[in-house]
Amino acid sequence: MAEKTQKIQPHKTEGIRKIKELIESSQDVIFTDFRGLNVSQITELRRTLQEKEAEYRVVKNSYARLALGDLGFPFEEDFLIDPTALALARADIGPIAKVLFDFTRDSTLKIKGGLVEGKVVSSGDVEAISRLPGRNDLYAILMGTMNAPMTNLVYAMNGIATKLVRTLQAVAESKDKQ
Repeated sequence: MAEKTQKIQPHKTEGIRKIKELIESSQDVIFTDFRGLNVSQITELRRTLQEKEAEYRVVKNSYARLALGDLGFPFEEDFLIDPTALALARADIGPIAKVLFDFTRDSTLKIKGGLVEGKVVSSGDVEAISRLPGRNDLYAILMGTMNAPMTNLVYAMNGIATKLVRTLQAVAESKDKQ
């Protein structure tokens, strides 16, 4: 009896390889359900995400499942049910999550969950991340906090010198009058 062998189609292995490359080149991934979006809405979302250094790709669930499994990333099976698109973050995840959640208010887009720093997070966690200030905002807050004591010291020292100069000026003016 002949043994049945299954030939893997080259276009399938190529599709899995491309998804692997996309996932490897990104820091974090957010899984979305894009049902109900029209082409112009998806184009607008892609353009907005590109400004935030992210990419938005529709993927085949079976390919994504194989790619994530090959890479050793944990993921929830629920993330890869129904039509799936991946928001692939190459920079800070906060602004990207914010863009996605802002977009869900005006459309049928749904956030399924994500992989943030190699850990599986729920859609609620992604929403919480979207409310956090971005990395650059946090740096600005930190620098402002670090600069505040030095700024106050400079103002205090400047105030003392100014007060001394004004006092000396007042003494000089009073001696001139006498």
